[in-house]
Amino acid sequence: MARLTQAQLFQVGNNFEERSPDDLLRWAKETFGNRVAAISAMQQSGCTVCHMISRLKLDIPVIFVDTGVMFQETLDTRDRLAKEYNLNIRTLQPEQTMEEQTAQHGVLYLTVEGQKQCCHARKVEPLLKMQGEYDCLISSLRRADGGRRGACPILSADVEMNAVRLNPMANFTNEQLDAYIAEHNVVTNPLHQQGYSTIGCNRCTTPVMPHEDKRSGRWRHLGMQAMYCGINPTDTDDGTAPALDLPLDLVDRILGVKTDFMI
Repeated sequence: MARLTQAQLFQVGNNFEERSPDDLLRWAKETFGNRVAAISAMQQSGCTVCHMISRLKLDIPVIFVDTGVMFQETLDTRDRLAKEYNLNIRTLQPEQTMEEQTAQHGVLYLTVEGQKQCCHARKVEPLLKMQGEYDCLISSLRRADGGRRGACPILSADVEMNAVRLNPMANFTNEQLDAYIAEHNVVTNPLHQQGYSTIGCNRCTTPVMPHEDKRSGRWRHLGMQAMYCGINPTDTDDGTAPALDLPLDLVDRILGVKTDFMI
């Protein structure tokens, strides 16, 4: 095994700043082979990445975490993507139902600390059970989303999963996203057309007024103290995460030390 540091990933990511999402998705498949998967919450950006994977015929599986309290529209979007784009969408679920969790812990999402515990149990822990299956996880974070994501890197270290995180759409503007969705008639969550700028669990997501920040509909009852669920490490860490431990030949491919693939 070899160490791959956050600083090394940032450097490689900086070299990818001018590359298109298509380029980066192809690089991920070429570099990681069958040990790469995408993560989608069935929102606009995630649905767009799903369309790109299908259009490029990359045969990359998609991971969806069903917290047990998702909107039906979100579940329907997942099913449409799987059927219409011929995608292998793998659905993960938490150990407890919401009813079981509430009986044991009370209504967690009514406090800031409880929200963190709830999101970790229902979103993060199901993903952590897959630790070791994938060396790269493709996310759909964009800098245009603002907040902590305003400076999201193209490549970063997910230490808990011991995997590289790739954001191929980091540089995709709102205009580019809208144009791609329109050009390709991308399947998207219908809640976006009903005032939901971001979409999470039905307990903690509300529509957003035109003058509000796009994430103000998430955990609105908790105010600015709760903005992210924690499933994307760069939303909550400070960019100084420890290194990953990966096979030497894979680290060489990521760093471009030994590779026949030119991007």
